[in-house]
Amino acid sequence: MTGSVGDAEDLVQDAYLGMTKARQAGTVIADQKAYLAAAVTRLGINYLNSARVRRETYVGDWLPEPVVVAFDGPAEQAELADSLSMAFLVLLEALSPVERAVFMLREVFGYDYPAVARITGKSEANCRQIFSRARARIAVGGQARETAPAPARRAESEALARQFFEAATGGDMDALLVMLAPDAVFHGDGGGKAQAIGKPLAGGLPVARLISGIFRRGAGIGISLRLAWVNGQPGAVTYDPDGRVINVFALDIADGIVQTVRSVVNPDKLGHLGPVSDLARLPEKD
Repeated sequence: MTGSVGDAEDLVQDAYLGMTKARQAGTVIADQKAYLAAAVTRLGINYLNSARVRRETYVGDWLPEPVVVAFDGPAEQAELADSLSMAFLVLLEALSPVERAVFMLREVFGYDYPAVARITGKSEANCRQIFSRARARIAVGGQARETAPAPARRAESEALARQFFEAATGGDMDALLVMLAPDAVFHGDGGGKAQAIGKPLAGGLPVARLISGIFRRGAGIGISLRLAWVNGQPGAVTYDPDGRVINVFALDIADGIVQTVRSVVNPDKLGHLGPVSDLARLPEKD
């Protein structure tokens, strides 16, 4: 709902606090799961209504906070993150808060329409209409919800990611071009607080040059890289010489090549991963 790890945690905490206060006031809660699902959903809708104004003034590309799982981490965590792919979360931004809530409850979490109606406070017929409209808008955006990749496909993606970042760190332009789609796109989210491209960059050659330049500069100051699953997609986290997070890369892979590269460098979106580096941070304006 939020695209933000910290804000999502706050909403869950607020929902539990609200349930505790309701019980203390004498309210009998027969179904705790249903109560909390409704509370979190409605808090999420309120959050999105207020966040919409902030998104309109956001500097550059907006990307969600990365959910990172190590390549050798628990498989169930990687599969959960796959439901939150960056491409999918970006598409959800096109939906209204209520459309997003109905779509997530029905499509991602599998609630039936009577349950969706109870949670959102809408009629069942209205929820059917909202879901149909939301699904159509997601389809127009070019991507339905992704399902967790089969182990074989996941292994292939992991292997390609290894080769891709080895070529990037080694400055091998020819290898990068082979692994990038001719119409590949690079998205960078600095939020006006860190160095990032101002708008998406399209084309295999320009993207390869940009990535090669990023890693060439990084090599000169001792930047290291750790491969990881990022929202269910192969990617990597980069660190400065002191072990602080600089940015997170996520790769969209289809047909055996990289279609999209996303880079989250906004320090506000990296704090849940550990200490954040100042290397890419822009000077604060007076």
